Amino acid sequence: MKQTHSLLRAGRSRWAIVLAGCVVVALAGLTACSVLPTIVPDLARDTRPPVQLEGARGPLSAAQSKAILDGLRSRGQETSIFDRHLAVEEAIVGSPLTTGNRVVLLQDGPATYRAMYAAILGARDHINLETYIMEDDEVGQRFAQALIDKQRQGVQVNLIRDSVGTLGTPAAFFERLTDNGIRVLEFNPMSPLVARETWALNQRDHRKLLIVDGRIAFLGGINISSVYSGGSFRQGSRSKPTHKPDHGPAWRDTDLQLQGPVVAELQKIFLAAWDAQKGEPLAQRNYFPPPEHAGQQVVRAVASSPEEPFSLIYATLLSAIGSAETSVHLTNAYFAPDPQLLAALEAAAARGVNVVLILPSQTDSALIFHAGRSYYTQLLRAGVKIFERRGVILHAKTALIDGVWATVGSTNLDWRSFLHNHELNAVVLGAEFGAQVQGMFDKDLAASDEITLERWRRRPLHLRIKEQAARLWEYWL
Repeated sequence: MKQTHSLLRAGRSRWAIVLAGCVVVALAGLTACSVLPTIVPDLARDTRPPVQLEGARGPLSAAQSKAILDGLRSRGQETSIFDRHLAVEEAIVGSPLTTGNRVVLLQDGPATYRAMYAAILGARDHINLETYIMEDDEVGQRFAQALIDKQRQGVQVNLIRDSVGTLGTPAAFFERLTDNGIRVLEFNPMSPLVARETWALNQRDHRKLLIVDGRIAFLGGINISSVYSGGSFRQGSRSKPTHKPDHGPAWRDTDLQLQGPVVAELQKIFLAAWDAQKGEPLAQRNYFPPPEHAGQQVVRAVASSPEEPFSLIYATLLSAIGSAETSVHLTNAYFAPDPQLLAALEAAAARGVNVVLILPSQTDSALIFHAGRSYYTQLLRAGVKIFERRGVILHAKTALIDGVWATVGSTNLDWRSFLHNHELNAVVLGAEFGAQVQGMFDKDLAASDEITLERWRRRPLHLRIKEQAARLWEYWL
């Protein structure tokens, strides 16, 4: 299929990463590859202390935490299922479980950009933006002008942009931002001449995070690019995407808008990334205003980076799948699973869990697309159901397990996300938000085609060859 110019621009960064990986392999003599850890969650501990939540005024008492968790349980049908997933989150060391949050599920670019623009226009103190791709196109220019306008009004704007992800964005685009007072930090510069201490070309910042005034945050899979300008559903149709002709196929993605105590945890993640990249000292601003009780959602911010012993996102996802009792519903853009994730999905299907994957039918990265398809036969034989989303470029990264454990973020189900990238997800507990994610999943499922084992066995030889060739590169894709 002939790709449009916009689609090629959006896809170029993954090819750059592949080439970067090749360079790193050559330099390292194939001796410095990272490996995924063995995750063995302990869900049978009887000596766990009571779960403690953090609210707007800090840690809650045991009685307060119990009352909130009991309320979440009462909204679900199976108390034991919620308890099991609560145990999973309790076991993952990292940021706290926070209560008192408001979470809004945003589907596709138009809804996300509208909410982001509104938040930016309302900024009074600071704006912190971290992104993988920021293009010099209609959307990128609109964001740039909005940020410049706020900086001129006295709102401090700080931007972290990935060097590889913004490879095709002209230097003049970012110079205009800095000339207007915006602090711009290039994450792991591609040039070794400007690298800060070590040259970590293969480690990329794949996070997408916007924080306004320390009170509202956005995260998910959506970059700053016009490929997201169209929605992926047309009113009255379940399959035909809506998009502007010059933008190519619509991109299907998901973001979250968050308010409440979890925003402070996301702020810590942004500021830690700035410090780790040796950014110049930030202007003094009220980065941590007093937290506000914004809603009833229990949320955990989960960040991962290659510097950690293992990816917390990988660990919590594997643990949640391992504890699933009824359903595992995954929607993901780039699927090249490692042996442990494969085993977890197969084991869940073997014990009667309804395991359903929604994956792309077309993509901006042919290598990762075919590498993922090379696992279809194994998964289908194990009882995993696979669907491919029609008519769009699927870029979402979401999971819903047992209807009570949901995550949305930047993390793909591939080696790169789990080993080489800096990623960011939010985990939301409870049946109420789970029902919203399930509704979104069902909507995508209705616009997807099922891949059956019989049908898959009849695929042509040239696809089988592409799958095996791509699989050789899956570690670096």
